[in-house]
Amino acid sequence: MIKRVAMFLRSSIKLVVLIIASIILITAAITIFYKPTYEVTLNGELIGYTSDKAKLQERINTYVEEGDGEDVVFAQIDSMPEYKLCLLKKDIETNDDEIYSKVTSNGTEYYRFYAITDDKEEKYYVSTFQEAEDVVEQLKEKNSANKEDIGILEKYDKEKKEFADVETCVSKLYEKVVPKVTYVASTASSGTRSYAKVNLGVTLTEPLSGIITSRFGSRESIRSTPHRGMDIAASYGSPIKAAAGGTVTMSGWNGSYGYCIKISHGNGVETLYGHCSSLIAKVGQTVSQGQVIAKVGSTGNSTGNHLHFEVRVNGVLYNPQNYVY
Repeated sequence: MIKRVAMFLRSSIKLVVLIIASIILITAAITIFYKPTYEVTLNGELIGYTSDKAKLQERINTYVEEGDGEDVVFAQIDSMPEYKLCLLKKDIETNDDEIYSKVTSNGTEYYRFYAITDDKEEKYYVSTFQEAEDVVEQLKEKNSANKEDIGILEKYDKEKKEFADVETCVSKLYEKVVPKVTYVASTASSGTRSYAKVNLGVTLTEPLSGIITSRFGSRESIRSTPHRGMDIAASYGSPIKAAAGGTVTMSGWNGSYGYCIKISHGNGVETLYGHCSSLIAKVGQTVSQGQVIAKVGSTGNSTGNHLHFEVRVNGVLYNPQNYVY
């Protein structure tokens, strides 16, 4: 009995040794003639092989995020490649560059530039925001008649635009001011502004949390008259809230105010919210205090993201800081 068990064990050991040896030989043969790699397909079609799919995909992702050319800011690709691990004969070369070219060949590249607008109509194009700001500032310094209507739009397009230099934009857009004879009655409120505090009949709350960058009545180089309201700087897209409940009487483009909302609170009291990036409340809509009505932007005659906030009573402008902030 013991002899039979010993013979069985010897046979089993021989079989195990034979199997291990076979596995080693097969592995060695595969290692000699084949290498692990990735098969790359695009829309189901084999387009090549790569030994480092992470590096290849990172290269493709960089193309999507940054583009591959002067002034290109990003690109769109309809289909991304798929990878499958396989064994490839060692005499067959990988072709990462060819795969990259095939994947990106149908990519759509987008260029970024800036449009100088006059009364919302695109007039000229420049390549940088600094150039666009220079155009706006020089037109203000020259006191161009249309300075309040000049704006800047950030644009993205598949094709490059023909750019104009700052000097050309300024000379073409400049409009001479035609003097007008006007008769203004002298009033204690300095025309349409009053620095007194009157009873509004409603309590106002802050429409936006941010930093006050320009106060009511301030005189600055960017404007030719005292400031009509106050400016509160905040990041692009920050929510703007109704300072009090009321009815929306204006929601749309309003010249130098850009995209603007005006709310009537009754008894001649109005609040105005200018330079918005988008408008949420509509004309005729009743809004409650604290309700989000728009988003912060830099439209119209603006040099940065902020809210221009005004308080009016029967058409007379009052200092918003008498009631909020």
